[in-house]
Formats: sequence, structure tokens, C-alpha cells
Amino acid sequence: MARENGADIRLGIAPIGWTNDDLPELGGEIPFEQCVSEMALAGFSGSEVGNKYPKDPAVLNKALKLRGLTICNAWFSSFLTTETYEEVEAAFIRHRDFLYAVGARVIGAAEQGHSIQGLDKPIFDAKPVFTEAEWERLTGGLNRLGTLAAEKGMKLTYHHHMGTGVQTAGEIDRLMENTDPALVGLLYDTGHLVFSGEDHLAVLGKWMGRIRHVHLKDMRPAVREQAVSGKWSFLKAVQSGVFTVPGDGCIDFRPVFEALTGAGYSGWWVVEAEQDPAKANPLEYALKARAYIRETAGI
Repeated sequence: MARENGADIRLGIAPIGWTNDDLPELGGEIPFEQCVSEMALAGFSGSEVGNKYPKDPAVLNKALKLRGLTICNAWFSSFLTTETYEEVEAAFIRHRDFLYAVGARVIGAAEQGHSIQGLDKPIFDAKPVFTEAEWERLTGGLNRLGTLAAEKGMKLTYHHHMGTGVQTAGEIDRLMENTDPALVGLLYDTGHLVFSGEDHLAVLGKWMGRIRHVHLKDMRPAVREQAVSGKWSFLKAVQSGVFTVPGDGCIDFRPVFEALTGAGYSGWWVVEAEQDPAKANPLEYALKARAYIRETAGI
């Protein structure tokens, strides 16, 4: 943990570098215990939740405590644009209560209605665009979910993501402008913004006051160029190595770190870089990311 200019920052790492929820065959042979042990060995104190993690909070908490880890967040797939609010709310409450039981106080939601992120479709050409009615259902529903999160002292954050209806800076603006700042925060993800072609620092500066969780993801521009020209799907881009850990791609994270600490951001910075573990050894890349953050942010 580090404190600078009022900032209170904790470092976590997502299990997606070890085993991929969207592509379970990536890292399918890596057990949960290896994943969390290597996270701790690399010097991280927090983890997000992967599909191999125990579903019983007591079992998960015991495994984490042995390694000095805690859960900081977990992805929630909302379908506010395609399902009834009641269906989404029921799933959200189950998700919220599990996260609360394992110590997390942040819930990262991403709207999956019409998402193509898991489909074999070109990531830019087939990107969904919400109708006016869908935007109203999304923003109104998020406010209601944010109220449910607040009931347990938790923070709802929205995770903008490639291949979804909230990917671009303009779409992030619309979401933020039409949700209650007290109920809905932003999960700021460097890699998804840069892959989308956005100015990640402009988004950071504009919505600093709403950012409640941070994903540190780097990008390999040569792979992105191939993904664009070849009309690749999101998953093909991931398999081909479009993402990597901070310090291994094209993003200079120094201004990101300086802006967050200077603004007094309090919360988690989470390394999240989905790769094929057969090509990018998870422990090696976790250590690389940890060293880069230590060198560039002093944390």
C-alpha cells in the first residue's frame, strides 16, 4: 500500500493472465492454487475472481489468507439492454453478496447485451450501438444496481470494454453523464481505451472524480494494426497477443500514475492483461509488471 498526496493505493492482479474466462482453453491446465500462489510471489496483495476460484467464500478466504491476498473486485455481466431488470437484479444481488463475503468492496459491471467480445465477429465493424431506449434502460438500471451496492457499503463501477456498447470515449461520456455520480463510478482501463483508438489520458482527466477502480493493461500496436486490417475478432486479437502487462507495450504509464496519485485516488490498481500463458509465462509477466510499477510509480 502506498500513500502520496492523499492517495491510498493497493496493487492487485487479475487471474486472466493465468487462465482466461472467455477462452477457458488458455491456461486450462493451470490450477487455482498455482495462480494465487504466483500472484503473492510476484508481490501483489489483491486479486480479482476467475472461473477456477472456489465458489464457497470460506474455502476461498482460507486459500487467500494463506497467501496474504484479498479479493478486490469481480466482473459482473449485466444484460440491462436485453433482459428484464428483475433478472439482472437477482443475478447482481447474488454476485454482490459473494463479493462482500470474500472482502471485496468494488463491483465491476460491464453491459453484455449485444456484446460481440466473445463472438467470431470483427471487433470494430460489428461493434454494437445502443438505441435511445437501450441507453435509458442501461443508465437507469445501473443507478438501481448502484443503490443495491451501496446498501452493503460497496461501489459499483462500470467497465468500458472492446466489442460492447460502451467502448468509446463518447460512449463513456454518455454513460457517466446519465448516471448518478453517487451510485455509479468508472472502472478506468488503459488497454481497452488505447485499443479502441481513444485518448486514454483525456478520459482519465475528464472523469477522474468518478474513477473507483483501475485496470492497468498495456497494448502491442503491431498486433492491433493486424486486428484492424484483418478484421479480427476480439478473442483472436487476445490470442495473438494484443494485450500485455504494463511496461511491455506502447503505453507510457507515468502520466497515468502521476495523475491518479496527484488527484488523491484511493483504491486498487489492478494489472489485467489477458494473454496465452503458453506464450507469456504468467509469473514472469506478473514480476515484470510489478517491477515496472515499482520503478515508475514508486509503489
